[in-house]
Amino acid sequence: MGSRLRIKPPEDYLFKRDVCSYGYFLLAPNRWDPDSCTLTRPLLLDHSVAVLTIGQSKDAPGADLIIQSDIAIDRAQQREARRRVERMLRLDEHDLSHFHRIDPRWKQSGRGRLFRSPTLFEDIVKTVTNCNVTWAGTMNMNARLCEVISPSFPSPRQLSRKRPATLRSRCGVGYRDERIVALAKLAVAGEIDEDWYADPSNGDEAVRERLLALPGIGPYAAANIMQLLGRYASLALDTESVRHGRDILGFEGESNDIMRRVTQHYESFGDQRFRSYWLDLWSFYEDRRGPAWTWDPATVGRTFTAALLTQRKRRATP
Repeated sequence: MGSRLRIKPPEDYLFKRDVCSYGYFLLAPNRWDPDSCTLTRPLLLDHSVAVLTIGQSKDAPGADLIIQSDIAIDRAQQREARRRVERMLRLDEHDLSHFHRIDPRWKQSGRGRLFRSPTLFEDIVKTVTNCNVTWAGTMNMNARLCEVISPSFPSPRQLSRKRPATLRSRCGVGYRDERIVALAKLAVAGEIDEDWYADPSNGDEAVRERLLALPGIGPYAAANIMQLLGRYASLALDTESVRHGRDILGFEGESNDIMRRVTQHYESFGDQRFRSYWLDLWSFYEDRRGPAWTWDPATVGRTFTAALLTQRKRRATP
């Protein structure tokens, strides 16, 4: 029969909106069902892999979250499942009033919680697979990692035992192969301690420096991992930022000039810079494709590209 759990979220938490708020909800082993508005994924719980399906008891802010496991899980596993789901959904962010005071555009919609992975290690690997590649390529790499190594997403120990050449040939990760294995070995050795990275007594600069010392982590990846840790003061800027600066903010010039102006544009949002920037980007996607919870995960990689190309053609039309 499996196990059924309930979690009481913050009063303003709307599952379909807040899960479908950051692209990682589309990456394997996550499976979003736009018809039922549920998220399903396998999760390793103390040597057992349970497939969890997460939804909301009714389509209303603050309604109970329901977690259905395909197998019976004991109390220790239930505690672990709750902890991982709460991390994914950022249920620790009980009060968004600080963000909404800084950027009141999002207060009425209640937006502000951005989806992430159940572990910091998974977030790091997904960020590495999101650098210098199309979104479709990122989706493919994560799907292959789950198909080839582990359906619940490869653990640090599993990846640490793989040859880089295996990741390159069978998972299509390209030049990231050695970096992913090196990251896994550091995680196994206890060198990637989520508690330290998330500890507010450790300042952003110290966290950034430690992230930049990790294999394969550059400025963009470090800033993205920081927001996944709940540190929103840094902007993770890439080619999409240049597109945003040109198409939405109306900036002109070379890419470096536009990057600089995008940074200046969000300066006034202080320690919430990333959230304001990201929700602007997300609104661009939703304006063209509809609410994210209606997206078909099987086609989203292709339609993202099509939407961006259409926008660029419009901009080029006299």
